[in-house]
Amino acid sequence: LVVGDKVPADIRIIEIRSTTLRVDQSILTGESVSVIKHADPIPDPRAVNQDKKNMLFSGTNIAAGKAVGVVIATGVYTEIGKIRNQMVETEPEKTPLQQKLDEFSQQLSKVIFLVCIAVWVINVSHFSDPVHGGSWFRGAIYYFKISVALAVAAIPEGLPAVITTCLALGTRRMAKKNAIVRSLPSVETLGCTSVICSDKTGTLTTNQMSVCRMFIMEKVEGTQCSLHEFSITGSTYTPEGQILKDEQPVRCGQYDGLVELATICALCNDSSLDYNESKKVYEKVGEATETALTCLVEKMNVFNTDTSKLSKVERANACNSVIKKLMRKECTLEFSRDRKSMSVYCTPTSPGHNSAGSKMFVKGAPESVIERCTHIRVGTARVPLTAPVREKILGRIRDWGMGIDTLRCLALATHDAPIRRETMQLHDSATFVHYENNLTFVGCVGMLDPPRKEVTSSIEMCRKAGIRVIMITGDNKGTAVAICRRIGIFSESEDVTGKAYTGREFDELPPEAQRQACRDARCFARVEPAHKSRIVEYLQSFHEITAMTGDGVNDAPALKKAEIGIAMGSGTAVAKSAAEMVLSDDNFSTIVSAVEEGRAIYNNMKQFIRYLISSNVGEVVCIFLTAILGLPEALIPVQLLWVNLVTDGLPATALGFNPPDLDIMDKLPRNPKEPLISGWLFFRYLAIGVYVGLATVGAATWWFLYDAEGPQVSFHQLRNFMRCTEDNPIFEGINCEIFESRYPTTMALSVLVTIEMCNALNSVSENQSLLRMPPWLNIWLLGAIVMSMALHFLILYVKPMPLIFQVTPLSWPQWVVVMKISLPVILLDEGLKYLSRNHLDGILRTVRHMWSGEHQLKTCRTPEQG
Repeated sequence: LVVGDKVPADIRIIEIRSTTLRVDQSILTGESVSVIKHADPIPDPRAVNQDKKNMLFSGTNIAAGKAVGVVIATGVYTEIGKIRNQMVETEPEKTPLQQKLDEFSQQLSKVIFLVCIAVWVINVSHFSDPVHGGSWFRGAIYYFKISVALAVAAIPEGLPAVITTCLALGTRRMAKKNAIVRSLPSVETLGCTSVICSDKTGTLTTNQMSVCRMFIMEKVEGTQCSLHEFSITGSTYTPEGQILKDEQPVRCGQYDGLVELATICALCNDSSLDYNESKKVYEKVGEATETALTCLVEKMNVFNTDTSKLSKVERANACNSVIKKLMRKECTLEFSRDRKSMSVYCTPTSPGHNSAGSKMFVKGAPESVIERCTHIRVGTARVPLTAPVREKILGRIRDWGMGIDTLRCLALATHDAPIRRETMQLHDSATFVHYENNLTFVGCVGMLDPPRKEVTSSIEMCRKAGIRVIMITGDNKGTAVAICRRIGIFSESEDVTGKAYTGREFDELPPEAQRQACRDARCFARVEPAHKSRIVEYLQSFHEITAMTGDGVNDAPALKKAEIGIAMGSGTAVAKSAAEMVLSDDNFSTIVSAVEEGRAIYNNMKQFIRYLISSNVGEVVCIFLTAILGLPEALIPVQLLWVNLVTDGLPATALGFNPPDLDIMDKLPRNPKEPLISGWLFFRYLAIGVYVGLATVGAATWWFLYDAEGPQVSFHQLRNFMRCTEDNPIFEGINCEIFESRYPTTMALSVLVTIEMCNALNSVSENQSLLRMPPWLNIWLLGAIVMSMALHFLILYVKPMPLIFQVTPLSWPQWVVVMKISLPVILLDEGLKYLSRNHLDGILRTVRHMWSGEHQLKTCRTPEQG
């Protein structure tokens, strides 16, 4: 296998036929940098894939070098094939919303069926009334139609369309926030997310290595020495930032040591920066570590290059280009595992520039490089390196590597008088270590993949919202814990025992301890795909709703198993296909925004379900009352269908645009098992619905009893209208046809529509008063109400609509009565909201106490008393 080849199977390396062998296996392990391989045996039979340095895995790519190996697995038996098997074995489950809607529809169907049967049975005594011509069969058919009308009134026909529209609106809003939703029901599931399992690289961090600290020697006096320490701002590949010493900006050109350090960073480097004009960002070309050094050189600008007039494309490598014009790179001594360093052999581009002639610039692991150093650079002087000074330097590097930041450190050194290039045996990498000796230590840089700026605040928001954030990474444990401390997953001094595990440590736990670890832990490092799937399974056993992020093929099984799989926009096609949501900006804060949107969508869905159900309860109460009291029909089926499908549909859809409640992210995640309509909510729906039904029947009854244009009959006459005949003395002087007038149904329909528009205003927030969350916060709702009222006026006043819907135009005094009957529903709901905000807990406690007291009383009775 050579550079550019895709590995066709799992292969054990037998021989490496190049200086080094680098493999890009990010597709499998998620590692962001290419991995150096070797042919030596791995003594640990339980090593994770990241530690199997003598293996080439199917689907990965050869980044550098040449090797020969023997195939040990193909097809579904490879590591990537095992991932495919895990995906196939994972069965999708219904979302909490789908489960609740299924339960709700079943319960609603049973209730509607029972109510319809009850209405038909209750009116058996009226089957033979004179209005039916004395025919029992005709009476039975008439009340069967009443029951059908009741079913039409009770079923919220517009609910499926409104829910789909609301979810679609949610996906549109999420797309504007860089979250692309692939599955509509998952939008709502985000709202009950209780655990977010997030990758580190690229999600919590920028995936852009950045030098944040460096030091050079200030002075050396005997066994004592002091350092010039600098910090560097900027956390991306953008070549902009400041070099700070004691929190004050400095000009790097004033320090000879920094000039030489920048020279080493620029020349001992094969990377560059590239400005992507379509994305408007700077990107790396080459290894991430070397790109961080390239970016550092641009920030240092040791030769004070004027960059103000350069375009962004020209700015990318301007300062590096200045240095490369001074020295020419003749050859590169590639990195090797034994010496842990690489170097370049450079000569001056002009003889007069550097009287010292050729130089070798070296960078590598601090312990290895400093071990081969005999001197250190202090200013322009070359000072012998003593054991105490060496220990002081190594101690500082250890502090950087093991401190809160866990920096990746590189030592930089020079060989001021290397042997002639012509005498070097460049074909034999074993000789490179002999050329890289008698070095002069120049300085050290510390780098890390920095956390995204907005992550810390997002994690704090998750904490307030009761959401646990777990970092799951293939990186080592020390680095993972350090990043967790920086972003707030762990506090600065928190003991992480029992809260952070490596994949190996997790495997060594018994099953019950693994389950408990998933309940308590917030960091998993050096994990494999199987670990992620097991973690999700354990979390689900605690009824947690888990959002899992991932970008590689290795993440696909866990993405599919989790309730919410979230793939990165820069991830593989396999990961995206297994996920419910894709983050186009790979940013953790986008997940938090999506969770907030999911909560808002669920609240809005509850609001329009409340709106539709309370309206339908009102219609049922209306039909039920007229049937029980023996009153003329207040509403007919065609009118009910018009209201349910058209008039109610517009405001219900507009409720999907409701703004989030002010405290939406200050509440704990809702329990996915909680009913869609709780006991208190059901009482509120019932209270509003009963008022709607009473108001509708009352409007029709008012016309018969009190309207100046009506017959002004008595309530007794109205209840017995079916017995109205010319021979019946009760109805003397009354034209029986008046009971078939369109005015009462028009009054009832107008009150129903108007009261439901008021009810839509009540639904802007579940518990917040209209004074705090006024209707104009949702301009779409106001527009929908205007449109619905316009449609109602259309069927009243535009021919032939009145004929179709069996209505008639109303006079101004009649509209005044409609408004007087309708508007009190706002005051009623404001009172219920007040109880919800201030006294709900007390009310529920009282009810529970009363129930428990009654229960205890029953259990305390003796058999004789019972």
